[in-house]
Amino acid sequence: MSPEHLGPDGSVEGPASAAGGQAGEAGFFGWRTVTAQGVDTVIRPDERLTWPRTVGIGLQHVVAMFGATFLVPALTGFPPATTLLFSGIGTLLFLLITRNRLPSYLGSSFAIIAPVGAATASNGQSSALGGIVIVGALLVVIGVIVHLAGTGWIETLMPPVVTGAIVALIGLNLAPNAKENYEQGAVTATVVLVLLIAAIVLFRGLIGRLAIVISVVLGYLFALIRDEVDTSAIASARWVGFPDFQAPSFHLSVIPMFLPVVLVLVVENIGHVKSVGMMTGIDYDKRIGRALAADGLATMLAGSGGGSATTTYAENIGVMAATKVYSTAAYWVAGTAAILLGLSPKVGAVIDSIPPGVLGGVTTVLYGLVGIIGIQIWVSNGVDFSKPINQFTAAIPLIIGIANYERAVGDVQFGGIALGSVAALVIYHVMHFVGGWRGTAGVPQR
Repeated sequence: MSPEHLGPDGSVEGPASAAGGQAGEAGFFGWRTVTAQGVDTVIRPDERLTWPRTVGIGLQHVVAMFGATFLVPALTGFPPATTLLFSGIGTLLFLLITRNRLPSYLGSSFAIIAPVGAATASNGQSSALGGIVIVGALLVVIGVIVHLAGTGWIETLMPPVVTGAIVALIGLNLAPNAKENYEQGAVTATVVLVLLIAAIVLFRGLIGRLAIVISVVLGYLFALIRDEVDTSAIASARWVGFPDFQAPSFHLSVIPMFLPVVLVLVVENIGHVKSVGMMTGIDYDKRIGRALAADGLATMLAGSGGGSATTTYAENIGVMAATKVYSTAAYWVAGTAAILLGLSPKVGAVIDSIPPGVLGGVTTVLYGLVGIIGIQIWVSNGVDFSKPINQFTAAIPLIIGIANYERAVGDVQFGGIALGSVAALVIYHVMHFVGGWRGTAGVPQR
């Protein structure tokens, strides 16, 4: 779609689709109905298929987000049903704040796993929830600034070499956690790992994109056969009921652990919004501030009740790429379905029963992939590692993060992720300033 279809506020305007579109109701929920769909027909954000088909697409989004979303509470100890509930609520909130024109799903962020584990160990799970609330509040502030001033200042503060290093070190810092789970059920973990790779190489399209879910489900069944699953809580859990809620508590010593997460969520959200823009042909730059603020509010809400921090999900962007259906109506279906799943304690009990071996197999891949995303940021932005400024900005933080350097300042404990993130920012900007003055470190002299 070309920019001439945009209204003055960035919303999609224009005639109904030539593929059988009919004029829908005007207003916030005024999707135009597309009754005919060919293989190459693109369904725009302000359009929808018939409701039965829209529900089907929405449920595909639920399946796509489910694998990664439930793994976060499984790994952090948060109640899975609570996380699913707030994931659905957060998605609907996101759609409202972005004026129902930016198709995205808010699932659990992997960036919070390491700081949640550290905070829980030192001050209890409620302190981790407090850290998540702080992350959300800061994201809201950044969203408001971006809405007013644009994203240029973010690109200046965090150029690709810095953002790539921070994202990479967060994933690689989690390697010991994957190893710990793997060793508790090495046979099952290996089977899950093999199944995940097999699903990717054997299947095309949507099934291939659901490799995580497929490997976890089959791995769970394999673990059941090996008597590695405790199913006692599943039988006693109710089918319908409210999940467990927990209030946050706030500790100064916990906050530094979570600050790098804010940077990662900013990078993720901007990247995902731009990806949706590329696929739809719609310029969403003016909605980036709204998207950041919406994710921040959803994260604050989740942390206030016992859920995980949220982020826009690449898995669901993949579903849109496969189906060419970008309708926000499908995301209303997905968000509502997630809320209903969150209101089933039995679903939460099943997720809680996933054994360490299954988690160890899948996280060996997922944590590594988080690290690879950081490297992809370098590659896609053409970061030149022949220049010392880029070499040192990446090398030192990676070692700090992987080895998990720690430093206490009074009662405040800084772990590898916080120290590595600070190092990336400081090293880059100091070398850029001095190198620009002296004409060294690969920086052109000013």
